[in-house]
Amino acid sequence: MRLRPAILEDSPALADLLAQLGYPGTEPFLHERIAQLLRHPDAWLRVAEDGEGRLLGFIGLHFMAQLALPGDFCRITYFCVSDAARSAGVGRELEAAAEAEARARGCDRIEVHCHERRADAHRFYYRQGYEESPKYLMKRL
Repeated sequence: MRLRPAILEDSPALADLLAQLGYPGTEPFLHERIAQLLRHPDAWLRVAEDGEGRLLGFIGLHFMAQLALPGDFCRITYFCVSDAARSAGVGRELEAAAEAEARARGCDRIEVHCHERRADAHRFYYRQGYEESPKYLMKRL
């Protein structure tokens, strides 16, 4: 397994992974969204691939400055491991790479919002040292 930055040509495989995550129909706009992320200085998108170049998973991050605390924070925006590659260490490797990047950018925490229906993902995050935090609120626009 190898981790590398995402490229535009990963778009079809990322669309398949997003469909496994519960987001079907991303093909029409995903190429442009990846391009946007690749241009953004505070975004980070990495993929894991096997020895034959097939994508096994990906993780997307955003980095944000904080006003009230000395360190910045990192948010996991999307994180998916292929159904076929689960429990093989792919998620652990992607999360470890994300943590290393967050530390290198001066972050003092990583946060992730994970829907309550994703019980397997919650167990994964707890094993990686994540803990519950205050309530998350959102407003649809």
